[in-house]
Amino acid sequence: MTAAAPTIEELQAQERRLTLSRFTHDDAWALGSLLVELARARAAPVAIDIRRGGQQLFHAALPGSTPDNDAWIDRKRRVVERYGCSSLLVGTRFRARGTTFEDSSRLDPDRYAAHGGAFPLAVEGAGVVGSVVVSGLPQLEDHALVVAALERFTASR
Repeated sequence: MTAAAPTIEELQAQERRLTLSRFTHDDAWALGSLLVELARARAAPVAIDIRRGGQQLFHAALPGSTPDNDAWIDRKRRVVERYGCSSLLVGTRFRARGTTFEDSSRLDPDRYAAHGGAFPLAVEGAGVVGSVVVSGLPQLEDHALVVAALERFTASR
């Protein structure tokens, strides 16, 4: 069953709600481990990547994932870094204007992908400090998996 695509307003509300008080190396490990746990429970063939600044703090490739997932991670992550919001929100904004990211962004589609699965790691008072990315499922499911993990992660803090 495919969930309905979230609206721009719903995506913006997710980002506001999932702003963190801090994000450390240990937090990256905890969030990444939680994502692995959730993905394994769903038998999801995903790759997971967490970065702060230019540093990769966590990476996992679960059974069924492929090197293509790592390429998608890089492309989706670059969208978060450039726009400061989720890759799904960026793509949704372009579609709301009656176009696509690929047709109108003027960015190389081999380097940037506004498909769901990359989410900004925003810290109160610091803004976006990194990203958490999942690749391997349809884009709405990639996004939903990241949001589910961030919701559990923030609730546990």
